[in-house]
Amino acid sequence: MKQDSTRNTSYTVECEDYVHVVKFNPFDSGDSCSLIAYGGNNYVVVGTCRFQEEDAEVEGMQYKTLRTFHHGIRVDAIAWSPETRLDAIPPQIRFCTAASDRKLRLFTSDLQDKNEFKIFDGHSDYINDLVFAPSEGQEIASVSDDHTCRVWDLEGNEKAHFVLRSPGMSVCWHPEETFKLMVAEKNGTIRFYDLITQQAILSLECEQTPLMSADWCLKNTLKIGAVAGSDWLIWDITRSSYPQDKRPVHVDRARLFRWSQVNENLFATTGYPGKTTTQLLVHHLGHPQPILTGTAAVGSGLTWHRTLPLCAVGGDHKIFFWVTEM
Repeated sequence: MKQDSTRNTSYTVECEDYVHVVKFNPFDSGDSCSLIAYGGNNYVVVGTCRFQEEDAEVEGMQYKTLRTFHHGIRVDAIAWSPETRLDAIPPQIRFCTAASDRKLRLFTSDLQDKNEFKIFDGHSDYINDLVFAPSEGQEIASVSDDHTCRVWDLEGNEKAHFVLRSPGMSVCWHPEETFKLMVAEKNGTIRFYDLITQQAILSLECEQTPLMSADWCLKNTLKIGAVAGSDWLIWDITRSSYPQDKRPVHVDRARLFRWSQVNENLFATTGYPGKTTTQLLVHHLGHPQPILTGTAAVGSGLTWHRTLPLCAVGGDHKIFFWVTEM
């Protein structure tokens, strides 16, 4: 894997197809390598990555494909299960996808003979995001353009159903707040639901639209971030239901917001794919300007490494990786 100095990409991985979505496993899988999954027009590839920033014996980056899963349709979103283990015998890979046919697919594999998938049917419009319950991994939450958030068990039975006032764009489940679900709607409202009472318990307001993406900070449960219009916005939920900080960042419109997994002040945003390139910006709350600007040819997807200040974006037959400072 070559280190690519042009457009300040740290590393690239060549892929066989356009990459619509890319996702590092946010959970510890019991292996020194990081798992990464990416989705194309009709398959999902699961591979491992190791970077010189974490292992002095690696030159640049090592990438290895573990398995390609036939999907048969465009992949729109991927979520990893905390039950994925590379140190088990046999290993277990489990992830769920959302596809352009409005269905979820749950894949389970031992990377040898066992390769199963189940289809969950229920959403009546595009599914924009999905997430596994972070502690046990026995449930999956999904949000859709059909104005619902749904919680499923691993058999595809609907366990909870929240009616939204506009399309659901992001759904987050925090490992320290396992009985709460955060749902972000396109109309600029972010709500927290209590999964026991199945009631909304708190809401935040952007005061601008469209909200395209929101994320719950792993390192600080009180911090929420989002992009709406061309701005990023940050809340401290103990202080106000309105953002404490916001800044215009992408000239056209912002598309995705993701907190770093290792630093509560570090986050990345992407712009809408333009005619040729998509802009990636990495921000630090202590700095007035972005600390890294990258471009990817028609990029899509955005994901942070579990233990490094390193993020990845998919693109045309490539995954781009950027290493940043803490």
